[in-house]
Amino acid sequence: MLEKEEINYEKAVLVGIVTQNQSEEKLQEYLDELEFLTQTAGGEVVKRFTQKMDKPNPKTFVGTGKLEEIELYIKEHKIDTLIFDDELSPAQQKNLSRQLDCKVLDRTNLILDIFAQRAQTSYARTQVELAQFQYLLPRLTGMWTHLERQRGGIGMRGPGETEIETDRRIVRDRIALLKEKIRTIDRQMAVQRSNRGAMVRVALVGYTNVGKSTLMNALGKSEVFVENKLFATLDTTVRKVVIKNLPFLLSDTVGFIRKLPTQLVESFKSTLDEVREADLLLHVVDISHPEFEDHIESVNQILKDIKSDDKPTIMIFNKIDAYKADEFDEEDLMIERTSKHYSINEWKNTWMSKVGENNAVFISATEKDNFEELRHKVYEAVRQIHITRFPYNNFLYPEYTENDATEEQ
Repeated sequence: MLEKEEINYEKAVLVGIVTQNQSEEKLQEYLDELEFLTQTAGGEVVKRFTQKMDKPNPKTFVGTGKLEEIELYIKEHKIDTLIFDDELSPAQQKNLSRQLDCKVLDRTNLILDIFAQRAQTSYARTQVELAQFQYLLPRLTGMWTHLERQRGGIGMRGPGETEIETDRRIVRDRIALLKEKIRTIDRQMAVQRSNRGAMVRVALVGYTNVGKSTLMNALGKSEVFVENKLFATLDTTVRKVVIKNLPFLLSDTVGFIRKLPTQLVESFKSTLDEVREADLLLHVVDISHPEFEDHIESVNQILKDIKSDDKPTIMIFNKIDAYKADEFDEEDLMIERTSKHYSINEWKNTWMSKVGENNAVFISATEKDNFEELRHKVYEAVRQIHITRFPYNNFLYPEYTENDATEEQ
């Protein structure tokens, strides 16, 4: 019998602060998410440190007393990694790295590391590498990078450069090269999108780990990688889907997250272009997550940032099979609770059904619960777009009926 492979997780400590703009409750939500990010990256969180401050200390992020407490804990428990919930300035990271005998990361650095692990295609790896170098450039002063050792010998004598100047030049050259590579691929992908013809385009959007890829597999009968971890899918997948006799293109996009690093928004421009050029958005929400309302708000903010918040949208509340009744207030439902979970009609009596101009549907992508209504809503939305675009052949696509739902089953 084969022994199980022992996985060595890095011991990590999380640090966050309570400020005028961030309450204790909100900080704990962020730290919960940061812990999930840490686990996804291969770490084990053993301790959290929090502090109430008007604003972060410009030198060390936390106060002197708190930093001494953290330093003592790190030494006593042999901690590998210290992770801050907010992005550290280059000066803060430099000062902390000097004082503490461990790796010092922030949320941005952690997300970039996860993206680097998850990137499968050459394009995704290029995007992540660009974001990493853009993050690295202003922080070189505080890092012993040795991106390339200064060479000596024949033909190399002269005034030379200091190591940090050499590193900066290498990073800037690499950034320029990666940007050009991405521009070339972006042009190719733009041509591919234009070659898809006049078919209606539908894009799955939502917070990370809400079940977009599972839904993609269920609707498109495709095999997209699915895992219960953050950012399991980075590459955009496009599939032709047919509901009844109406074909359309469905694309799965990278999941959004609160405090999404600006470097990633820029480098993943092409992935976001799938959202910008979509005719219809399917906004997937994990109804079982206690902070799903914040997730909706975060996704809507990013859609607004990329000027895609005015598109027709169907709200898909997923994972109704994983919903736990005690996570919600009694007022969320207008009728009595069931012993296990709500029926579809009960879900329709909640305030969530009114989100997005009453254009919401409650499903379980894994169990395929209520998929008939989902197909119905998607079909009708795509049909309306198609009729507007091609009014002369609207007779080809009649309205969706109960018989159609039965046939598809």
